[in-house]
Amino acid sequence: MPQPFGTWPSPFHAVDIAGAAPRIDGARFVRDEVWWGESVPAEGGRITVRSSAGHEVLPAPWSARSRVHEYGGGAWTADAHGILYFVEARDQRVHRLVPGGEPEPLTAAGPAHGGLRVQDGRLLAVREDLTAEPHRRAIVEIPLDGSAAGDAAATIVHAEGPGFFAHPALSPDGTRIAWVQWSGERMPWESAQVHVASVGADDDAVLPSHAALQPEWADDRTLLYSDIPDDRWTLHRIALDGVSPAGTAAPVGPSDADTGYGLWVLGNRWYRPLADGRIVAVRTNGRDEVVVIDRDGDIRPLGLPCDGHVSIDDVSGTRVLVTGNGSTVAPGVWSVEVDSGETVAVVGGGPVDSAWMPAAMRIVVDGASGPVHAFAYPPANPEIAPPADELPPYIVFVHGGPTAHVTGAASAAISYYTSRGIGVLDVNYGGSTGYGRAYRERLDGKWGIADVDDVLAAARGLAEAGLADPDRLAIRGSSAGGWTVLCALVRGGVFAAGISRYGVTDLRALAADTHDFEKNYLDGLVGPLPEAEAVYVERSPLTNADRIDVPVLLLQGADDPVVPPSQSEGVRDALAARGIDHEYVLYPGEGHGFRSAETIVDALERELGFLGRVFGFTSTR
Repeated sequence: MPQPFGTWPSPFHAVDIAGAAPRIDGARFVRDEVWWGESVPAEGGRITVRSSAGHEVLPAPWSARSRVHEYGGGAWTADAHGILYFVEARDQRVHRLVPGGEPEPLTAAGPAHGGLRVQDGRLLAVREDLTAEPHRRAIVEIPLDGSAAGDAAATIVHAEGPGFFAHPALSPDGTRIAWVQWSGERMPWESAQVHVASVGADDDAVLPSHAALQPEWADDRTLLYSDIPDDRWTLHRIALDGVSPAGTAAPVGPSDADTGYGLWVLGNRWYRPLADGRIVAVRTNGRDEVVVIDRDGDIRPLGLPCDGHVSIDDVSGTRVLVTGNGSTVAPGVWSVEVDSGETVAVVGGGPVDSAWMPAAMRIVVDGASGPVHAFAYPPANPEIAPPADELPPYIVFVHGGPTAHVTGAASAAISYYTSRGIGVLDVNYGGSTGYGRAYRERLDGKWGIADVDDVLAAARGLAEAGLADPDRLAIRGSSAGGWTVLCALVRGGVFAAGISRYGVTDLRALAADTHDFEKNYLDGLVGPLPEAEAVYVERSPLTNADRIDVPVLLLQGADDPVVPPSQSEGVRDALAARGIDHEYVLYPGEGHGFRSAETIVDALERELGFLGRVFGFTSTR
């Protein structure tokens, strides 16, 4: 029996989604086990470490979370003996946990750490000290005897300065170290260099690089790294004489796809060299593909089920550990035997029910600046027949960043809507990664314009194709995505409602309040201050809130250091002054991104109720 869209009964409930969708945070081979990091929404988003042997390695209340560069990453690692090293969320000190013991600090109180890496019994990290002026960051080696816990001077500093650092890597003989470094005047996807230095010497050399990522040693004289001299991040190989180049960097298996994307966090790994000279690498063109690059440059796809935000987290012989999500599988961790292709899902990673979660459709529409890429998830419920005389409502998702991308992954959070008869359109607007540098740079100087053009074009294209009800289109986004939501509502004419999760509303306030990592981000997206101040005012949704004439739901974390509550509350007050239908919810204890199960449940249920109220249906929760 047909039922109106939006009213379909669904097995996807918010409380189940909050508890069943932990975030995987890295994976390691440890002895004959696999360990992985995993968020625990029921414990406020605590990051634990679990083992394939069935036990929890990092017990409560300990939580492995880094705040380096604000977004952290690389907050835990382990050695071959089963010793866990992790950054404790509360104090940002590095701790060691031996089997059967209790965590003990290895670093002094004060600085934050992230990007942990163990190589040949040596523990490397990125250190950030925000108490110094100017702020200082460094590539450090942490003594394993505990001497640095009481004496910070015992920490070995390999490189230090007021800029930013990532991806330390020791040469196989342990005499040299490579890393990525950038000044902060530009974002790392705009300009970042590979540095090499001798351990214990002052001979830092900068390799020819543009926006480099992840140096790895192929041998004592050869370094690999990803760089983007033209339109795509491509692997490069360079021979070294000591720390200096012994030739030019040569591309390794170039293609029309990216090995790398925006360096927001310190833990991502886009490739891993094998001991025999082959390389296992991720290639992204909208979706991800994992390939093996042979020594002669031949490329062989591995055919893995994961095709979204894939990270090659570890290697052991010819086995690699892969984390990510997929268009037909749940997020997970996979152990892959490179030669045979045998793939084992260690945790998660199982196929989803295609009747409830059909693979997203890739769509491309014409936009003001060129093609716009998106993934469409039509309503899907095998137990309900859609009405023949009605088009479905759609909610357009806008990802944050904005220098990021979505991959069309299967998601219970998306099925929460589609199973009830509400379609989802996930848009990779101009400025997104995953489609080449030219596509990403379409947003330069045009944030709040080009992104809005593209989400409007995508929504219109869906409606004009007869796939969505043009009168029941909503838009939803978080952080930078929330900015685009509100800018689109200011533009008007397409969306009948908007949902902003901790969205940016005031560019001048963002520039004044933002942290070091993004201090100059707006220079490229909008323009430098004070020269572009008039543009900052003109584009801000807060300035133009009197042009928003549709219902708005504002969801905000009370402890958000990136987009503080005052940003959402300014728009709330402007809407209230004009009598515009709106709801504002402030979540105590939440920061930039909702982590607790209680908040995740409440936000999803509020969104569904809001859409039902605006679009005229009553949906089951």
